[in-house]
Amino acid sequence: MSDDPHSQGRILSAGAPVSRARLAMIMLHGRGGAPEDMLSLAEHLGLPDIAIRAPEAAGNLWWPTSFLAPLAQNEPGLSSALAVIGDIAGQLADEGFGPERTVVIGFSQGACLALEYAARVGTPFACVAGLSGGLVGTEDGSGAPELALYHQIDKKFDYNGRMDGTPVLLGCHERDPHIPLARVKKSDKVFSDLGAVVNTQIYPGAGHGIVDEEIKALRGILNK
Repeated sequence: MSDDPHSQGRILSAGAPVSRARLAMIMLHGRGGAPEDMLSLAEHLGLPDIAIRAPEAAGNLWWPTSFLAPLAQNEPGLSSALAVIGDIAGQLADEGFGPERTVVIGFSQGACLALEYAARVGTPFACVAGLSGGLVGTEDGSGAPELALYHQIDKKFDYNGRMDGTPVLLGCHERDPHIPLARVKKSDKVFSDLGAVVNTQIYPGAGHGIVDEEIKALRGILNK
């Protein structure tokens, strides 16, 4: 595998041209998905004044195994994916869309990536949304595997910076087969400690997908 597997992937553009856009939105697809999936979500949001950038993961996955696994098992995919978002964010900043005018959103594996990127950058954003996802973490933890983390060992979450006032939306089913509720709650606490205004929505039952309530909540945040 290349040391930078995602560097040559497609980056789709949609929505408003940057010359007329109010915000820019970086949208990250899930495992096995494609950027077109995120453009479809953008259409459901119905916000024509937002410029959209949607990158594609190599092989349609940002890293090979669960985001709960030891960090080394998901390299170099994780670092390469974070760099891709950083490059897109840098280009948007050059066009007048710094973090305070940028939304970072993802679904599933893309949600984990979006949340991790925002926490590591550690600055206020227009909005951060993780739909069926949680933070990856900055370092492997110690101790025994935990049932609440699907038999994985917990991570460390050491982030520098402040995200004061950033709206963060976390949405997940109560029994998601890929995203343990314990990690969603931990992500809520981490972002709250960084100064973000966190809206965590837990949906009853089992499932792994975007629900209408998430779209309505996200639309409400982006319309403010």
